[in-house]
Amino acid sequence: IRFFLLQNRQGKTRLSKWYITPPSDNERVKMESDVNRVISSRSKGHTNFVEYQNFKLIYRRYAGLYFVFGADAADNELL
Repeated sequence: IRFFLLQNRQGKTRLSKWYITPPSDNERVKMESDVNRVISSRSKGHTNFVEYQNFKLIYRRYAGLYFVFGADAADNELL
């Protein structure tokens, strides 16, 4: 796991935890908004796994919040 984001449906990040050196503030804000745009535009019929840049995003929506984990693309998302 490289990072964890907790975002609301409007795209505001409520919590972010980075397990690697976080990117600069501008890059981090852009990445968080891109992640929210990618996952919020997906329908419920899709899986909760999506490729984003060099990360694999594993997300789940619960009670109006998105719980998003970013992992290496080579990692197994089920572990």
